[in-house]
Amino acid sequence: MGEKILKVENEWSSRKNKRLIGAILALETRNEAERFLRDIMTEKEISEFSNRLEAASLLLQDLQYNTIIENTGLSSATIARISKWLKGPLGGYRLILSRLNHHHNSNPLRKGLSLS
Repeated sequence: MGEKILKVENEWSSRKNKRLIGAILALETRNEAERFLRDIMTEKEISEFSNRLEAASLLLQDLQYNTIIENTGLSSATIARISKWLKGPLGGYRLILSRLNHHHNSNPLRKGLSLS
């Protein structure tokens, strides 16, 4: 397990990758995030990443692959990879979905992302 974590750390150790993470962490508002993500990604990439997050959420709800494919348009191979990462030791999907669910459930009047 430690070997995989080291590999991931090495992927982020370049100056360019550190700068990207720093840029994401520097975002302060939803509007800033929307503007930055739109500048750095194509509309297709935004849709792809949104669908991946949605697939992770649906996998946590134990939905069948066919249902997830219908809802996201992702391939079964991509969904399988997301499932693997969702169950993996790094926990990136679990972390963010937990936070999104916590924020969503803590304020029922909050506008923003819906995971359902």
